[in-house]
Amino acid sequence: MEKLFHARKLSVGEEASGVLCDACSSDEASDNETSKRAVMYCVHCQQNYCERCSLSHSRMKVSAGHVQVKMDNQKEEISPKPPATCDVHKDEEIRVFCMECKLAICVMCFSKSHKIHDFSHIEETSAELRKQIKSDIDKVIELLKKTGEVLPRFEKEKNDVIKHLAGIEDEITTAADKSIATIQRDREKLFSEVESIRLKRVRQLETAKQEVEQHLTALESFKRYSETLLSNGTACDVAIAAKSLHDRADELMMYDVISDVDGSLPPLSVSFLLSTYADGDERNLIGSITETGLFDALAA
Repeated sequence: MEKLFHARKLSVGEEASGVLCDACSSDEASDNETSKRAVMYCVHCQQNYCERCSLSHSRMKVSAGHVQVKMDNQKEEISPKPPATCDVHKDEEIRVFCMECKLAICVMCFSKSHKIHDFSHIEETSAELRKQIKSDIDKVIELLKKTGEVLPRFEKEKNDVIKHLAGIEDEITTAADKSIATIQRDREKLFSEVESIRLKRVRQLETAKQEVEQHLTALESFKRYSETLLSNGTACDVAIAAKSLHDRADELMMYDVISDVDGSLPPLSVSFLLSTYADGDERNLIGSITETGLFDALAA
């Protein structure tokens, strides 16, 4: 990959204009030779050559099979590709594909470590693998299409759930307002009942009080008259009034103030009974929310 990358840089002219021939400019070149601009690049040797040196390099027996790339200013793809070499045996070209280990190896690796494995020529395997990769690409493209089609669903469902839950909130508000109105109505009704009980009892107390006050006045009057009669009355006055006073005293004594008051004021017991949903009850006074789908999906 490094060789290809360097060769591509040279082929697009990024370095070609100022690159000199490595052979002509080397220390081994004679002093009377003039270095020339490189026009060819040997992928195997990773060296730059002028036309003359490139021709000589291709004619040498040891380098006759090397791939040379023309160095020009055209932005072209490099058509000649250098053979891939083995990572273990650096000078060996990868020619074999081990079917069992799924590895691209050289002949040396095959003879040492993969001899008993099924193998295939790298070109034959490459053709099959190309088909497999093409099939995988087609599958990925189809999945990519389906995956992209799912994205709008999230926005739609987000808007739908926001709208739906806003409606739920409106229903809760309506139910709460209705419950509040009902509670306020019931409170006023209870207040009215309490007020009615208060007025009735107050009237009863006022009536009983007036009766006691009237009897008290009668007693005070009898007491004053009798005492005045005894202190200032003549014998004749006492004799005349004694019977009527005695009858009046018997009449006054017939009034049992305690019994009369208890009779006119029956016992009163008023209390407030909390509704079923008392303080501390976990149930909601307004309603409840039911949900299906989300937690069921998470549990699954």
